[in-house]
Amino acid sequence: MTSPIILVLDDEPGIALLCHRLLTRAGFDVLPFTEPLQAIAELERREVDLLLVDIRMPQMDGFEMIQRARSIQPDLAVLVMTGYGTVETAIRALRQGVDGLLLKPFEQGEELIASVRQALADNQNKRDALRIQTLRPLFNVTEALFSETQTDPLVELILEAVVTHLRCAHSALYRFDPTHDEFILMAAHGVTLLDGEEGQEAVFADAVRGLETSLVVNAAGPGEPAQRSELTRRGLVAAMFLPVTRLAVRHLLYAARDSKAAPFGEADLDLFQILARQAAIALENARLYSELRDYVHRVEESQQALLQAEKMATAGRLTASIAHEINNPLQGVQNCIHLAARADLPAEKRQEYFDLARSELDRLQTTVQRMLDFYRPNAILPQPVNVAVLLAHVLTLLGRQLDERDIAVERNFSPTLPDVHVVASQIQQVFINLILNAYDAMPEGGRLSVSARAVRAGVETLVQDSGPGISAEAAGRIFEPFVSTKTGGTGLGLTVSYNIIVAHGGRLELVSSARPGACFRVFLPFGGIP
Repeated sequence: MTSPIILVLDDEPGIALLCHRLLTRAGFDVLPFTEPLQAIAELERREVDLLLVDIRMPQMDGFEMIQRARSIQPDLAVLVMTGYGTVETAIRALRQGVDGLLLKPFEQGEELIASVRQALADNQNKRDALRIQTLRPLFNVTEALFSETQTDPLVELILEAVVTHLRCAHSALYRFDPTHDEFILMAAHGVTLLDGEEGQEAVFADAVRGLETSLVVNAAGPGEPAQRSELTRRGLVAAMFLPVTRLAVRHLLYAARDSKAAPFGEADLDLFQILARQAAIALENARLYSELRDYVHRVEESQQALLQAEKMATAGRLTASIAHEINNPLQGVQNCIHLAARADLPAEKRQEYFDLARSELDRLQTTVQRMLDFYRPNAILPQPVNVAVLLAHVLTLLGRQLDERDIAVERNFSPTLPDVHVVASQIQQVFINLILNAYDAMPEGGRLSVSARAVRAGVETLVQDSGPGISAEAAGRIFEPFVSTKTGGTGLGLTVSYNIIVAHGGRLELVSSARPGACFRVFLPFGGIP
């Protein structure tokens, strides 16, 4: 850590040397001077931390020296020393913003060193407070701009920030249109300068079209005569334009003051540039948020389309199974009627065929009624359902498909299982999805084991196939949307099933098994939907 640099100015050489000796001994770097002009030249060459200056000097008053020094180094700490400590002197020192007043003589040095250290500390505290006071509004502006993700409200916030912090009545934000090579007004407060009448806008439009830095025009100068004249005609005293460029999007920020206000200075331009940089980032954030919202909307639409496709695919596979169930008795009825229509058939045989046809029709009616029981409109409410009966029905519906693929079914459940309160059609859909997944996993045939048993607080169902199983990598994401281990699969069947079981207060999970293949566990609580 470097030692603070103290510049000492006193027209008495003895005092300057005394200060040099005492302060050097205390660990400071000291630059002693007796001539004010030499001290000023030193301040122009290097930065110092504190000016220790006598008030009464023949060549230059100490207060004038403070003013000259502060114009060179505005953050300089100042400690005044004088042998004429009066109230007037103290008041004038306070008005000059000095950081301490020291009375001479100070032969022992403790008072000098303590005063120097206190002046440095007070100056640092003053600068910190000023910095915080300056930055706090900018932090508030930044927070307000970055929290807004809609473009139109954001533009209004930007213009309000410009008007408030630059103390001006007029502001505007333009967007550059490369097709027509011009700036298009997005929003404005007060008078604008790029939309003049009778071609007057060309006075500023030509100047800002290719603007890369800033343009500041005051009615009294600087600025082109035509621009200054246009300001006066519009009742303005000053105007600033600043390009705001972020990636491929180009904007222009504008601010102006009325003729009764003060013109813009360097500090105003610095603040305008800070606001412009914040505006550029905020506008880019809003654009990215807008693109993200559009992307999420498209993804949601795609999810809905894929979900509908999965439902249609499942419905088609289920329809094929139902068609088998209905087609068999219909073919039997058709054969019986055809045989019974033969003229040479004895009456007893004809009656036998009629009885067989009636039996097949009864079986067909029972099948249709069982389907209606599961899909009638009032079945959307939770009802007591026996899982074993439900599994038996699903296996019956899918039985023909399983038989045709030579898949042997092992059943291990009892119809005396306790009931669970569920929406039967939804749980049936889950079991259909699991069994059809097992069916797809065994294209060359295999073994399907379905078991159900009562466990604590509910019923547990296991669906185990003898297929190739599911890899460890895929197992961690198996219930995520659009994750499928099947060729051409949408990856929504297990997701839909998982959501149904969770909505019933249960659990659907892939569990490990000693047997080859995949094993899914379904747990349904007795209480049903929470």
